[in-house]
Parts: sequence; structure tokens; C-alpha cells
Amino acid sequence: MFKDIKKKKLSWKNRDRCSHCCGWEVNKVCNSHCDVTCSNETKLARATPGGTANSDEGEAGLGNVTRVIMRPPGHSGKAKKGHLCFDASFETGNLGRIDLVCEYEYDLFIRPDTCNPRHRLWFNFVVENTRQDQNVLFNIVNISNKNNLFKNGMTPIVRSTSRNTWYRIPASRVHYHRSVYHNNNYVLSILFSFDKDDDSYQFSYSFPYSYTRYQNYLSLIEKKKLPYFKRELLGQSIQNRRLDLITITNPKNMTPSEKVHVVVILGRMHGSETPSSYVCQGIIEFLISNHPAVIRLRKKIIFQLIPMMNPDGVTLGNTRTNLLGIDLNRAWHKISQWVHPILYAVYNHLKKIEENENMELDLVIDIHAHSSLHGVFTYGNAYDDVYRYEKHILFPKLLAQHIEGYEQSYSLCNRDVKKCGTSRR
Repeated sequence: MFKDIKKKKLSWKNRDRCSHCCGWEVNKVCNSHCDVTCSNETKLARATPGGTANSDEGEAGLGNVTRVIMRPPGHSGKAKKGHLCFDASFETGNLGRIDLVCEYEYDLFIRPDTCNPRHRLWFNFVVENTRQDQNVLFNIVNISNKNNLFKNGMTPIVRSTSRNTWYRIPASRVHYHRSVYHNNNYVLSILFSFDKDDDSYQFSYSFPYSYTRYQNYLSLIEKKKLPYFKRELLGQSIQNRRLDLITITNPKNMTPSEKVHVVVILGRMHGSETPSSYVCQGIIEFLISNHPAVIRLRKKIIFQLIPMMNPDGVTLGNTRTNLLGIDLNRAWHKISQWVHPILYAVYNHLKKIEENENMELDLVIDIHAHSSLHGVFTYGNAYDDVYRYEKHILFPKLLAQHIEGYEQSYSLCNRDVKKCGTSRR
């Protein structure tokens, strides 16, 4: 359908600031881009868990497009149906710029992480003012990591106001390729058909999981007043978001009087790695259940979870870094109380556990989601001490025996100096 479309981009030399609500740049031929009533800062993003948080609305929109309407050249006045309205000014949103190539085709630019232009992978945006049976081609043109799961068949996800469940866009409608029209860079092209006039459509790299959703989830569990569940404020991020410490164990272990084992689980170090949040939620659900195995585990072990290590990066829609553009998983060896307040709080907490004579820290698990590898696998350290090394590789062995999809070929234990700032080193 789109084979005969000519690559003819609009000139963006004559751009001006919108004099209306949001101050974003628009084509000079347009009077404004605010004359279409977009749904309540996007009804879609607000309607479900993981959508926007009112308190974070301004911060989350930093650098993202805000209800930008794309009109064809020469068109002025009120936008018509089919003049698409793009919005990413909500929590976890990310879309930095749109170029109108022609009537059917749009080049989309991921907004780089705040203070760090290197990382561009996560995208999450809403499209409105669509026309029924309108066919479009979206090209996401500035992905920074060319070797990602799109190369191996993964496709983006989409939902709409009338179909609020996320689903994968069919592989036949997605093409990840080198484009001669984009300096031979890799481009993710999405061929999509809008089937309703009044729907809003939300596109995302992966299933979003916001800071607000996480806070609401913890509050719901806290209201149950479970004797074996405790929520504490361990610290705060640069933007004063909560760093929650979740402790799940038998009530007598909350202040142990005899030796007890401790397992610490960290999650969501990087904003785009949303599966780690879902895994942490699943772990919490299991550990607070009445399963016989869990009841026995709670008697012997203190489970401590810090499910969201980078709440600022998550809220801002960053791919990897925090507000200051710092990759927290490359900074454990140079922790600063002012630059890395999250790492500072977690590191001190781990030291307190080690110094407590009634606690034995058995395991620290940092859950990530890899951008280019399939399956479940582990990264660990290598030790000269045989006993310590054997203890270290026990957990990967157990995973390999009990988890479907465990990839032994990707698992490794090493002393790579390039990884000295990671949590495992």
C-alpha cells in the first residue's frame, strides 16, 4: 500500500512557538495545534493503572510532545479528522519530535534520557484525532541500541480506549530495518490502521508500569495490615519520590533475636525494564500468600524488596538513567549521597544487615530485563574462594532446574572490570 509513497519531508526551518497552552514548536503554516480537544491529558493514559499521576504531570512531560497536531503543508485553520494529535506528556511517556513525511507517513523521534543523549529505546505515546480506516506508517528513527529484541521478532504494543487491553502489533505490520532515507540507521516501521474515529490509541515499547501504579499497589497491601508485611521509607530520590523497603517474614523475625537468613531483591534500576516491576509484584504476591511453602519460608527467611530503584527515571520516561542522566547500575563503586541518594540509602542498608549479628545476608538479587536477549539468565561474580564460588552459583543452578526458559548459554560469572559499577560487583 505504501510502496509508492515519496519521501518528501516538510521543511522545519520555519518553525515557531505555539502561543497557546503548551509552548511546543509547530509548523509555521499552522495557527495553533491546540484547536482540537484532546481527551483530558489523554483519557487512555489516565484511565488505567500505570497511566499518569496528577502530581507528576508537569515533571513527566519534560521534553515530550504535548498534544502536537500534524497538518499537511498549506493547511491552516482548525484541524480536520485525520490530522493526528500526538501526546506523550504523561507519566512514563516518551516522544520527543514528529516529522510529517507525507499524508500517510510520520518519522517519530524518541526523546533521549534527561541529561544523557546516548540512551534512546523506550517510547510511550498516545495518538488522537484519527479517522476511521485511516492507514499510517510510523517510523521510529533514532533508536540508539540497534541490537535489540525488535531485530529478533519482538513487536511494540498498542491499546485503545475501546479496547483497553494491551496487545502486540502483528509481526507482519512491523519491520525493523536499515533505512537509506535515514542515513542507513536502523528504523522501526509500524504500519497501522485506525479503525475508529473517537478512540485514542496508545503505543509503547513494552507494557508500562508507572511509579503511581507501584505506590497504589503497595498502599492496597498495606491496608490489609498483614502481620508479616512491613513497608518502610528507606530514602528519597532526587525529585523526592519514595524509596520503599518491603519486608516480608514471620512477625518474630521483624526484630530477630537469633540467627536468621536474609534475601534482598532489587528491581527497576532502568526505566525501560518494566518486566522487572511485574516480576517484583509477582514475588510480593507469592510471599504474602498462604501457600504452605511460603509459610515455611517466612519462618526461616527475611525477604526484603526494593521494587523501584529509579523512580525518577521511571516517571520521566527515561530508558536507562535517572534525572541527572546517570546509569545507577554503573555507579555502585562511586556512590555520592547527593548525586546517588538511592544507591547511598540502599548501600547503607545492606551494610547494616551485614553488621547485624542476628542476620546473615545470603543473597542480593537485582532484577533486570535485557533489551536484546531472550529467556531467563543470571550474571554473577567469580571468586578465588572455592566455597564462596560454589555458594554463589547455587542460585543459578536452582533456576536452571525449576524455571522454564532458562538460558544457560547467556548466564555467566566473571570479573569484568567494565562492570565494576554494577550492583553485583
